[in-house]
Amino acid sequence: MTNPREEAGMFTDLPRDIPALRDVVQGLMVHDFWAPRYGLTLPPDREQELQIRPVSEKLKRIRELTDQPLIEPRPPEKRLVGICRDFSVMLCAMLRHQGVPARARCGFARYFEPNHFEDHWVCECWQGERWVMVDPQLDALQRDRLGISFDPLDVPDDQFLTGGKAWEMCRAGKVNPDAFGIFDMHGLGLVRGSVIHDLASLNKMELLPWDSWGLIERDEKELSKTDMALLDQVAAITQVDNSRFDELQSVYQNNECLRVPPVIRSYLKTGVQTVKIET
Repeated sequence: MTNPREEAGMFTDLPRDIPALRDVVQGLMVHDFWAPRYGLTLPPDREQELQIRPVSEKLKRIRELTDQPLIEPRPPEKRLVGICRDFSVMLCAMLRHQGVPARARCGFARYFEPNHFEDHWVCECWQGERWVMVDPQLDALQRDRLGISFDPLDVPDDQFLTGGKAWEMCRAGKVNPDAFGIFDMHGLGLVRGSVIHDLASLNKMELLPWDSWGLIERDEKELSKTDMALLDQVAAITQVDNSRFDELQSVYQNNECLRVPPVIRSYLKTGVQTVKIET
């Protein structure tokens, strides 16, 4: 998903420090939900940009909107429409292209609403001895509106919970599962989806939040003890830095209910759509 492929030349003149790359990403995209705060009313046809999964296709669309260099911030109406996943995946792609280990993470943020864990994505990059969590979506306007007091270039662990951490907290009864979600979607089923999306993302299959497959699709009443044990295992291994990376790959590859298949279901505003995925 993060391979720029034939559009790799667009990454040639990018800065090599993370703060500057974060700024570049923010100048390329506008978040669908936040668009009105930038004085932007999106026409219906621009909503299709939300369905673009691979970075290579995103770059093509960015070039169609305007052919100016990526390092030049675009006016809001010339930015690609995206969501948190897209900001994180784009930064991840730029860092990987420059040889910096990076990964997009799916989970929940505590900084959008009080007493609520919002469905959200961030980007982690390896800096010397640890993975550092970066939220590339939070520009100056959003930080001001949300009253963000921490550095989005180093998000504290208690401000963003990966899907696995959220799952463990819910399973232990530490937090009400209904506190996790977005809009009218919340509960343990949504947390389960976040666990699996995060595992897939760590295996370089960063799909859209509304994409669904395998164990995500099962009704809660259909989950067996084996299913729950597998989810507990995934939750645990996705929280370890690097020591269980082989297991993380093996669990993903060897469990059909977790691995992204060639065809998935995508739950759009207009209805459910069957989508072919290049795996």
